[in-house]
Amino acid sequence: MTILNDKQIIDLDSDPFPMIEPFEPKQVRTRDGEPVVSYGTSSFGYDARLASEFMEPIAGVLDPKRPELATWRSWEQKRRVVIPPHGFYLAKTLEYFRVPLDVLSVCLGKSTYARDGLVVNVTPLEPGWEGHVTLELSNTTNLPSVVYVGEGICQFVFFRGERPAVSYGDRNGKYNKQVGVTLAKV
Repeated sequence: MTILNDKQIIDLDSDPFPMIEPFEPKQVRTRDGEPVVSYGTSSFGYDARLASEFMEPIAGVLDPKRPELATWRSWEQKRRVVIPPHGFYLAKTLEYFRVPLDVLSVCLGKSTYARDGLVVNVTPLEPGWEGHVTLELSNTTNLPSVVYVGEGICQFVFFRGERPAVSYGDRNGKYNKQVGVTLAKV
């Protein structure tokens, strides 16, 4: 198994079915002359952006086997979102991913946000999976934490296996082709 570098990630995005849409082939650190939390292709990964769609639990019990026990509030935000102390939001990436059959992707939080106590959690993107990635954003601090819509939120690292795997779709993956923030499914 090898980790893919920037040139290999760009090459994968050039296939007939782009791996990431929209795709930014370079790392963007400013927009309209203003600094942004970086996004785009990095040396050995891709920094994805935060989309404008959010969900938060507001009542009930969070049980992955019985999602109806919780009440969720959904909303869109265009610029920035303040996550309250010890708060938890679901969000999604601006980018839509199509993972090749010989690739596995792991997501890590960006250090810019980690230094402010924000944890970004995502399970691996399996071979053949596609969709917008649902992000779990947790503020671990006693202070409010700000995240910026349209700017970098996490980094995906891509690993290539020696041969294609059985696809996520062929395994009847329950989160395949998701387009919105997606709650737990069993």
